[in-house]
Formats: sequence, C-alpha cells, structure tokens
Amino acid sequence: MQLKMMLASTLSFMAAAVPPRLPRQALVVSGLDEVVLDDAPIEPSWIVSGDPRARSGLHSAANDQSASTHVWECTAGTFRWHFGWEETVLILSGSVTVTAEDGTVRTLRAGDIGYFAGGTWATWAIDDHVRKLAFCRRTMPLPLAFALRMKSAMREMLSPAA
Repeated sequence: MQLKMMLASTLSFMAAAVPPRLPRQALVVSGLDEVVLDDAPIEPSWIVSGDPRARSGLHSAANDQSASTHVWECTAGTFRWHFGWEETVLILSGSVTVTAEDGTVRTLRAGDIGYFAGGTWATWAIDDHVRKLAFCRRTMPLPLAFALRMKSAMREMLSPAA
C-alpha cells in the first residue's frame, strides 16, 4: 500500500512539473550553417583571462524540454563553466583544453566527443577558436529516476517471457 502511495504521489508530482507541450516535430533537420547563432555572453565573473566571445544557436529541443541540441562557438580566452545540465559535446572545429574539477586535463579537437556531468564545473582554455555541437539533457531528481527504474523493473517482471 505504501509503495502505491509513493508511486501515485511521484506520478502526480511529475504531471504537475511537466511544462506545457510545444508543437511536436517528428524530424528536425538543418545544416550546421543554417543554425542562427546569437551572442551568448559568458558570465563575466567566470572569465579567468582574455576576452572570450561566445555565440550559440538552438537546433532542436525535446517536446518535454528535457533535452536540446545546440551549436556553440567561442573565441580565445580562459573561463570557468558550470554545466547545469548533462552535456555531451562533439568538437566541430578548433580545440579547447578542459580542466575538470578533479584536475583531469584533456584537449578536445575536431572530431572528439566529451561528456560533462550536470552540476559540475570545468575550466575551458581556448587558444584561438572552438565550435561544438552540444547535446544537453536535464538531470532527473533522484526520486523521479528511482520511480522510473522501479516502473521498468515491474514491467519486466510482469511481462511474459519471450
């Protein structure tokens, strides 16, 4: 009984927290040069050195607003960056040397893929210019993630064996 109450409470919370749905698009296609980039200033207190200038453009967003894809570029400079969402990046051109919170240092170049956990900081050092494709995903609250895992486990237990 308590499990049913917890599940019902979690599901009602989820329903209330879901933003209004946008018009659904089954397929979004564009060339990289078709994504309009607007100025996306870096928070001044995060800049360590130089005068980095960033631009960003939205390619697409999930219907529930939990994920999005962006094209982002930046000129030379060094800055700290907070990843409010989980982010997977594909470096399209240029390079960036990234120092993670744990001190790990990696240089990402065109063709490299990197993952940044949501809620973390990293220092980005760009010598000339970098352009990336960013796949962003909102991190789920732990109770919600647990509830979804439980639902999947229950579905597997109740489904007939193939």
